[in-house]
Amino acid sequence: MNFATKVLHGTSCFDPITGASSVPIYQASTFHQADLDQPGTFDYARSGNPTRAALEEAIAGLEGGERGFAFASGMAAISSVFMLFSAGDHVVVAEDVYGGTFRFLTRVLSRMGISVTFVDASQTEAVRTAITPTTKGIYLETPSNPTLKVTDIAAVCRIAKQHDLLVIVDNTFMTPYYQRPLELGADVVIHSATKFIGGHSDVVAGLAVTRDAALGEQLYFIQNGMGAILGVQDCWLVMRGLKTLKARLDVSTNTAEQLANWLSAHPEITSVYYTGLTEHPGHQVQASQSSGHGAVLSFDVGSRERAKALFDRVKLPIVAVSLGAVETILSYPVTMSHAAMPAEERAARGITDGLIRLSAGLEDVNDLIEDLKQALENLPPLQKIEEEKEAFSRA
Repeated sequence: MNFATKVLHGTSCFDPITGASSVPIYQASTFHQADLDQPGTFDYARSGNPTRAALEEAIAGLEGGERGFAFASGMAAISSVFMLFSAGDHVVVAEDVYGGTFRFLTRVLSRMGISVTFVDASQTEAVRTAITPTTKGIYLETPSNPTLKVTDIAAVCRIAKQHDLLVIVDNTFMTPYYQRPLELGADVVIHSATKFIGGHSDVVAGLAVTRDAALGEQLYFIQNGMGAILGVQDCWLVMRGLKTLKARLDVSTNTAEQLANWLSAHPEITSVYYTGLTEHPGHQVQASQSSGHGAVLSFDVGSRERAKALFDRVKLPIVAVSLGAVETILSYPVTMSHAAMPAEERAARGITDGLIRLSAGLEDVNDLIEDLKQALENLPPLQKIEEEKEAFSRA
């Protein structure tokens, strides 16, 4: 089946017992065992629940993996997957990961004797060079958040297989509609389902999928042992959002492409980051490994002062910590998604004080352009700011 059909007629299509068009919310913490010698499929809800199982089977099917897992948040999924490693292990990580991931790796995982080396994963050789005798895995986020750097997933996976390493890919921005890392050789795919998969700013959730059953058993042991599972009502919300994923992304991606082109030509914008732009350095790789460029872009207005002025004047987008929803969302990475990253680390990754991330929603694109236009027309002068910076640098 093609994606549009599969997302509607997969395992979460209807309840196989009653025929209900929506998988029921099994609000139960425990399950009766009719025979002690032959226990049923479900016994205790931390270990498994029919509602959660339907979501987990659905995401596994869409990603082309063997086992799916639903967690209490995207960070619960990420941290649980990192528990596949042990003290003494080393992991190579794309340098411009989500700020929460950076915080977990540098302030939590480091206390457990698992070391990390951050590299520019858009440069495949940098990944190869960072591998040591103790390296056990490679963690990628592509396109990255928020500067949308692109990693050649298949190329990195070929290197990983030469060294018997796990490859883990955060696929939140692309979703399985546009990009399926397991088909390119990755071992684990992670999603913050709070974003595009849930899609309505009303649920916090994380998903993970393993390529093979053996690795799935290891991750299930961690999920069951740590207990960071997704509640059944949230599972139902994610499944509902999943059904409209293609329709939403078709509209949002088209909007993002038009906005990126418009912003690129605007004199008040210093930089635009969107893989759909032909001048983007990762454009060709993205086009080769994904079927679309997604609904997220970033643009730089030159300073914090100008960014705040824009946030104060826009009327349609909401200014919030998140992305991937039906409404267009503007975020300020310095104090939102990457607040946990030290200033010097942000600067090294191109996360400037003037950088704004935009997640396109379902509004009319012309209305969004008009709104951004009026906001940009009233920013403090860019030329004056550049002159002040130059004068300060000379001093």
